[in-house]
Amino acid sequence: MRVTVIIPLYNKAPYVERALASVVAQTFVDFEVIVVDDGSTDTSVKIVEDYMDPRVRLVRQRNMGPGAARNRGIQEAHGDLLAFLDADDEWLPEYLAESVRLLDESRIRLASVTSGYIIDPGGKSQERAWRRRGLREGVHRVGTHTGPALFVSMLAYLTPCTTVARSSVLRRWGGFYDGSHCRYAEDAHLWLKVLLNERVAITLKPLARVHIDVGSLSHNLPGPHPVEPFLLHPEEIEAACPPHLRGLLARILAIRAFKTACVLGYWGHWHEAAELVRRFEGPGAWRLPYYVPALVCRTRIGAALGKISRMIVSARG
Repeated sequence: MRVTVIIPLYNKAPYVERALASVVAQTFVDFEVIVVDDGSTDTSVKIVEDYMDPRVRLVRQRNMGPGAARNRGIQEAHGDLLAFLDADDEWLPEYLAESVRLLDESRIRLASVTSGYIIDPGGKSQERAWRRRGLREGVHRVGTHTGPALFVSMLAYLTPCTTVARSSVLRRWGGFYDGSHCRYAEDAHLWLKVLLNERVAITLKPLARVHIDVGSLSHNLPGPHPVEPFLLHPEEIEAACPPHLRGLLARILAIRAFKTACVLGYWGHWHEAAELVRRFEGPGAWRLPYYVPALVCRTRIGAALGKISRMIVSARG
């Protein structure tokens, strides 16, 4: 078995058949599909059970979050390559074939390959936006020469539904974050370790469709996202970081902490914002993105400005 496709599933009855159909339609055919039901309460499981393809296998567990569901899939996988697809997204037919080809044809052993994607509704490729952020196609190895902004862009680009990775690599670095039913940035906790230690390939060719559902968790929150696991538990990332990259990692964590502090302050959580800034503020922090606005957002003034901004947005909406 060459590729194991892992689909975490939680209450996606309107979409899961579309996701499965996009896998079955792949031009590369040496794969198995493991759907990990994470305690669904709708008809998602019935749809998967009735799906007529012997390569599709259903595994069930109590609700533990997407990281735990993907990790369960990794435990069950037989393939030496792992591909992840969210149950409400889909792949274009050449996704697996192109990903496997890039991994096989590289003269350097790669940990993973990440492709571009199209956002729906709208059908717009994100290639130009990622190029503006400094991403380039090819093999990448993070080093002391890597700028923090480029590293942050690479981290944001590596998403599960557009990345095919070697199973040995993901197991080596502990899989996805799966503590506390985490539903936000559980993948970045893993990709940070991969980027700090492995060679990865990036192609900007759009080979997946990411569906932005207005009713989804990420677009229907009455407040900020939870703080990212790698900011709550940076010691796990620091322990995996090669010594020569620790300075770079400190800047990356600080940038992400300042950005999250801005969001927290906007939503009135200025105490949490202040704690994040205090924890990750270091020498030269004033040079980093988001630092100055984070200083405002960590105060009552920042919270008041955020409240006024939300009122204006609400009045316009």
